[in-house]
Formats: sequence, structure tokens, C-alpha cells
Amino acid sequence: MYKLAKIKTAWKLLGSALVLAITPMALANSLNTNSGASGEINYTAQQVEAMLAKADFYRLQENSARVVTEVQVYKNGELDSMDKYHVYTRPQRKSLVVFKGKGEEGTKMLMLQDNYWMLMPRSRRPIRITPMQKLLGGASVGDVATLTWSEDYQGVYAGQETLQDRLANRLNLTAKTKGASYQRINLWLDSESHFPVKAELYLKSGKLAKIAHFTSGQREGRQVVAEMLLQDTINTGTETRVIYESAQAHDLPEKYYNPAYLSRQSTAEL
Repeated sequence: MYKLAKIKTAWKLLGSALVLAITPMALANSLNTNSGASGEINYTAQQVEAMLAKADFYRLQENSARVVTEVQVYKNGELDSMDKYHVYTRPQRKSLVVFKGKGEEGTKMLMLQDNYWMLMPRSRRPIRITPMQKLLGGASVGDVATLTWSEDYQGVYAGQETLQDRLANRLNLTAKTKGASYQRINLWLDSESHFPVKAELYLKSGKLAKIAHFTSGQREGRQVVAEMLLQDTINTGTETRVIYESAQAHDLPEKYYNPAYLSRQSTAEL
């Protein structure tokens, strides 16, 4: 079995983006603003929910997908480690992460809603892990495979600010599932496109854990989140770049989302 340090290294997973796909149904429905007597902009709960669904859609645009992700960890500006992962996502908060980095081949993590397992090479016994254990490393499992803003959080509109020379809507999110990696998130979305710009990620203790910045790119003619930069506010001097190299529709058979089956199977082909 891996030593604790190796397990921690294994958690250097992808970032706040990959997730279950959110179909942009009804996003064209009213995202119009409501102006009060003071002239300030206000949004209804339904409008905030639609914004979050659109923001999720930029991160993954298929209901079931295979996403190839590279994670680069920098310490004090110098590249410290680089790993690669294949992430398989399905609706209803199901995700499988297959480790492809040197020295980590054969390691898998399975997420079924609020239940999590880690499967080690040369071990047939899945290891149950807690939501807090997902947060080890430069980027967590929750940053990748299970975090959906529109499904895991309740959002409220908190005003507008100018970020990176663009007007952004600030949404304050509170976790509504017990498995959410972060208890609270402050999220800024472009006021017109609802593309994610920045997120502040807070632990249950109230401590700010990470600040995420999102980079726009194109995939098959569609705007997507191409990269995410995570600044660690606890381990200062540490930054993690999460690069989404590719994302394709892929419906992995249901049997792979069973920890007992997965522990007996090689995933070298995945």
C-alpha cells in the first residue's frame, strides 16, 4: 500500500472544472435583470440557477465524457511535478479518475455522489475516503470530478464588480450536498456570457483554501474552459495549472462505476 506521502501526491487532481455535464436547456429563458426602485440590479433564484448551469456547461459540454487533463504544480515559480489523468464523468454525480502519471499507473478514484473510493495498484480492496480527504494536494478530486456549481450549491446574487477589464456578476454559493469539497464559494461570472472568471474556495472551517482563475479556449468551435490556475492560500507559494487537453463524448459502461468490479479490473485501456 502506498505511504501517506504517496497518497497525498495522488490527490493532485484536476481542477474546479470537470464535472457532470449540464445541458443548457432553458438557458435562453429569462436571464434578464430586475431593477428595483434604487436602480440596482437584482436576479431571481431561477436566474442565478440558470447562470450556474451555463457556467458549468463551459467546463464540460457532454452528458458522459472522457477528459484528458494535465496537472502542473509549481512551487515558488518552479515546476515541481507534472501528472496526467483521464477523467470519466456521467450524470447523477458519477466520476472515475484514472491516474496516468509516471509512478501512479493503476491508481483509480471513484466518486458516486457523496461516496468515494481510492483503488491502489496490487490491492483488491477499495479504500473508502472522506470528503475532507479529497482536498489533499495541489488540486483535489472535488476540483475535478464531482464539483458542479449548479447541482452542489445554492447561489445568491451579490452584486457586480469589474475583473480583468470585464463586468462580472458575483454569486455567493453555499454547499447543499454533504460531499461538497468546499462549504462556500464566491464565484464571479462574466455578466453577459456567464463564463467563469474567478472563484474563491472556502473550507468548512471558514478558511480560504484556494483562489481559481479560468482561461477561455475553443474546442470544436465552442468556447470552453481550457485551463484553470489554482493559487493555494494555505501552502503559500504553490500554484497548480490544470490544463484540459481534450474532452470527448464517451459513455463508459456502468460496471466501471462499481468499486468491487473496478478493484478486480485493469484500466490500462481507459
